[in-house]
Amino acid sequence: MAQDSQRIVIPEALQLSRDDIGVQFALMWEFIKAPLIVPLLQLGVVICLIMSLMLFCERVYMGIVIVLVKLFWKKPEERYNWEALEEDMESGSSNFPAVLIQIPMFNEREVYKLSIGAASNLSWPADRLVIQVLDDSTDPEIKQMVELECQRWASKGVNIRYQIRETRGGYKAGALKEGLKRGYAKHCDYVAIFDADFQPEPDYLRRAIPFLVNNPEIALVQGRWRFVNSNECLLTRMQEMSLDYHFTVEQEVGSATHAFFGFNGTAGVWRIAAIDDAGGWKDRTTVEDMDLAVRASLRGWKFVYLGDLQVKSELPSTFKAFRFQQHRWSCGPANLFRKMVMEIVRNQKVRFWKKVLNKTELGFALFLFVCGCYDYVHGKNNYFVYLFLQTITFFIAGVGYIGTII
Repeated sequence: MAQDSQRIVIPEALQLSRDDIGVQFALMWEFIKAPLIVPLLQLGVVICLIMSLMLFCERVYMGIVIVLVKLFWKKPEERYNWEALEEDMESGSSNFPAVLIQIPMFNEREVYKLSIGAASNLSWPADRLVIQVLDDSTDPEIKQMVELECQRWASKGVNIRYQIRETRGGYKAGALKEGLKRGYAKHCDYVAIFDADFQPEPDYLRRAIPFLVNNPEIALVQGRWRFVNSNECLLTRMQEMSLDYHFTVEQEVGSATHAFFGFNGTAGVWRIAAIDDAGGWKDRTTVEDMDLAVRASLRGWKFVYLGDLQVKSELPSTFKAFRFQQHRWSCGPANLFRKMVMEIVRNQKVRFWKKVLNKTELGFALFLFVCGCYDYVHGKNNYFVYLFLQTITFFIAGVGYIGTII
């Protein structure tokens, strides 16, 4: 009798399928998923709703701050020490710091002339400026075209260097890192980075460099992107609206409140000492710009965003190019979070609540991504669309502008 009371009751469906291990596991999953998995998912949904409310409050906060910034905040030229650099009659251009311009390229057949020409026309003493074209192109014809363009500007007296590598190790980060190792680059104090489709105005350096010269705590001056092909199609117009919000609100608020905001990868000027202090360029993720900005921020460096310092650029006008760009922007932050989470947690310069908030946002981004994948495979109501959109939102909130609400 005692043995009968201790006997485990197995559903008949399992007893009939003893010889089929796969079927047994499937039936067992159906048997336990409701009492075990559903409560956990319900708890996760509640917490995600709370996080969504927090994100909404953050948006409201940023909206209030940007209004105050526009109405009452001083301009960056007034908040920081800023004085225009002028040539001296006696010393000439010696009071101008040496600046390196880096233009990374990869098979840029259509736009390479624009960026090289814009960099060559920058208003800066010729003996204090070095332009470095970092060509990682794999097409021999394009490489020859870029090299000939560099030679054409060099014949006009422009100090321009054409650099290639045997391999593309590290991709853009590897090219930028290799460029800083050149002997002539070691004499430069600052480095401005422009992607191949970016065209700075001639006065770009004269407006940006004084912030770095007169404020030793500033590591980066970030300019705003201005899109020349925004009206080309519906896809470019939608991208412009999204990126305009990023620059007009997120970057502006981060700069005005002395909070972290990310380097956009181009149209910015770095203090080379700050790059070295942060550990230099690293190719461990596809968002090398965000990686460097986070590490520099953890070291105590400050960033300045100039909304009126605009640089012309182009938006992806085909879905293939847009998808490639968004894949890089979406997957990179997740990989960076995995590699840097403990470094941020251990850092003494980041306040406790800032760490908790951003790690929670990124953690739930991962949770939502898993839920979205499960719904995509097993669901019937297409909830995965909403879940994936929320995943992107939480990743942006957790990594895109760490600390702007604290």
